Amino acid sequence: MDITILGIESSCDDTSAAVIRNTTMLSNVIASQAVHITYGGVIPELASRAHQQNIIPVVDTALKNAGVTVDKIDAIAFTRGPGLLGSLLVGTSFTKGLAIANNIPMVEVNHLQGHILSHFIDLPDRDMPHPSFPFLCLLVSGGHTQIVKVNSPLEMEIIGSTIDDAAGEAFDKCAKVMGLPYPGGPVIDRLAKEGDASAFKFAKPHVKGEFDYSFSGLKTSFLYTLRDKVAEDPDFVEKNKANLCASLQKTIIDILLDKLIKATKALGIKDVAIAGGVSANSGLREAVAETGRRRGWRTFIPELKFTTDNAAMIAIAGYYRYQQGILSGLDVSPVARLEEIL
Repeated sequence: MDITILGIESSCDDTSAAVIRNTTMLSNVIASQAVHITYGGVIPELASRAHQQNIIPVVDTALKNAGVTVDKIDAIAFTRGPGLLGSLLVGTSFTKGLAIANNIPMVEVNHLQGHILSHFIDLPDRDMPHPSFPFLCLLVSGGHTQIVKVNSPLEMEIIGSTIDDAAGEAFDKCAKVMGLPYPGGPVIDRLAKEGDASAFKFAKPHVKGEFDYSFSGLKTSFLYTLRDKVAEDPDFVEKNKANLCASLQKTIIDILLDKLIKATKALGIKDVAIAGGVSANSGLREAVAETGRRRGWRTFIPELKFTTDNAAMIAIAGYYRYQQGILSGLDVSPVARLEEIL
């Protein structure tokens, strides 16, 4: 019997709704918030207000695009966390109202697990390649950097995590210092293609955790390099933006892959995936694919539309939970921190 899931995502600054039938995506609608660009980062209060404005038309459009009416929905999957509390509250409250009005069960989803399970979404015109269990997933986003051992859709083990900044934060903070617009990651990726990655050397971390990450030292090394060079030449950054971006990006990718390679060796796992917003970075995508070819991995790199926050990933995660009868009560509340979900 077919299972149809409506997914709702509102963890940060993208309001999204999607419909899947079993594992096939029927629609995936995203409303992004350009208002934050002016401020160089996401403003939580503005994000919450934008979600309130967007959520009804986004859900309505997702249902219409899928050709599905609310009475045909078996469950509503929503992001419980982690994320911005106000943004999560909008999505959770809307889900509760829609569920009560239509007598539809609710399924809460861990946002990060949604990113990982996006590799199991199929498209209407074709089935996508899926990793086999267990597999390793390098989850890289603005707020989280993790290596996750995925044993099943419902059983995941974090074996490595950042002890300070995430990879996406390193990109954005270094971009801001160079005067680049927010979000900085895509801009650095574009400029890096024009630069020489060997032009500058930045510090790489040494942390105790075998598979753990750190990016604060890299960020500090980058800032000190700029400070010293700008003292000698005030126009240094403008003259060297492409080289700085290329060198920074290569260093971050090297750090990410070093621990990922160690994890595959230690666990003997050859199916390797990447997920999260930073998995849209072209340098990282190419590096993972090339490393996989050299090391005999089966690599799984998401389509760009599934790298950013989207409701299709929430719907697929909800699908697996609904299959096992894991439902949420009306007393559920959103949580901002990952530790509150685990």
